[in-house]
Amino acid sequence: MGKIVVTRSLLNGNVTCPPSKSYTHRAIFISSLANGNSHIINPLISRDTIATIDACRELGVGIKRTDKGLIVSGKDTLQIPDNVINVENSGTTMRFVTAISSLLNDGYVVITGDDSIRKRPMRPLLAALKQLGVNSFSTRKNGKAPIIVQGRGINGDNITIDGSISSQFISGILIAGVCAKSGISLSVTGKQVSKSYIQSTLNVMSKFGARVKHSKDYRKYNIFNNRYVPTTFTVPGDFSTASLLLSAGTLVGGEITVSNLDFSLPQGDSKILEILKKIGAVISIDKRNGTVKTKGTQELDGGEFDLSDTPDLLPVVAILSLKSRNPVRIYGVSHTRYKETDRLKIIASEFRKFGVKTKILPDEITIVSPKKLKSALIDSHNDHRLFMSFAIAAMMTAKSVVDGVESVDVSYPSFIQDMKKIGAKFSQS
Repeated sequence: MGKIVVTRSLLNGNVTCPPSKSYTHRAIFISSLANGNSHIINPLISRDTIATIDACRELGVGIKRTDKGLIVSGKDTLQIPDNVINVENSGTTMRFVTAISSLLNDGYVVITGDDSIRKRPMRPLLAALKQLGVNSFSTRKNGKAPIIVQGRGINGDNITIDGSISSQFISGILIAGVCAKSGISLSVTGKQVSKSYIQSTLNVMSKFGARVKHSKDYRKYNIFNNRYVPTTFTVPGDFSTASLLLSAGTLVGGEITVSNLDFSLPQGDSKILEILKKIGAVISIDKRNGTVKTKGTQELDGGEFDLSDTPDLLPVVAILSLKSRNPVRIYGVSHTRYKETDRLKIIASEFRKFGVKTKILPDEITIVSPKKLKSALIDSHNDHRLFMSFAIAAMMTAKSVVDGVESVDVSYPSFIQDMKKIGAKFSQS
């Protein structure tokens, strides 16, 4: 993996927030099931979303890139892939394509990915598909990829699914379930995590004409049998990425303005604005123009934060704790252990290299930061969100090295360049 050397920096300037990765995934998959041409404006083109584009192409969907975005020529009937579908490092792609592959009239689909993907759990989704009459299984019989799905359609039925590991299982059933042979009644068991991502899924589905009723707590769904309708969908700026940029402004600004934010579409990670206010950051929000401005502060307040619905904010809130005068407790994050890495464990171990005291329990972490961070050699374990967060934290040290620079291609390919433009002192190791 590539390393960067990071020295103490002061950031100032404007950054255009990249498009949302999660909305791009959803728009591509859903438009692939809409018979006709859909236009996806301002998609994120990154390693993960390219994996989704390639997966849909393997299923016979035509996807063309244009100056404005993507033209997706969706199909009522998907084709048997000529090859194994390799989702690379994208968990969203794996979960969604597994559900959608069951819509084939006949034939088998083989789905795999990189080392990280082959460690990520799939059993709740496979169990839910079995209840819908779908034959799908793990080749290693451990509930993990490689996965084989026999396509012969989805039966309507009353089913349950475990929601405690990932909301992507539920989103996959919702997206594919619209095209089932009859209606589906879905109940979520266990602790419901990442509810905000399900809200995003339902939002995109509705834009393409799908009908789903759900309970207020998002634990029960009636998925009606109908067809998606081709449409034009504009991908909003990504609050997951904006949270990183705003944390950088808070920790090592100067003053940073983040633009291209859409406050009208549901994004759970917009909770970062509430968190920044609570922890004592200086921010100003302009919803009309889609911008947020943050100023650097010498010291933050600390506090306790429940991230059960917003797991991608764990690395961001963790680095904000590095300037907090009081301990920071982050809880409701056991499901972050099933991301690209065990993020909870890695944050705890790598922060100790900075001289930070950490204590982890199965569902939480407490962080007590020293007055001055040590320089350190930090390993992101090739996890894109950890790499970007660690690089921001390293800008508060005299000189540190952060490993895993290639991982930014997953969600924010221009991260290094954008940071340098506003004053980050990064150099090749």
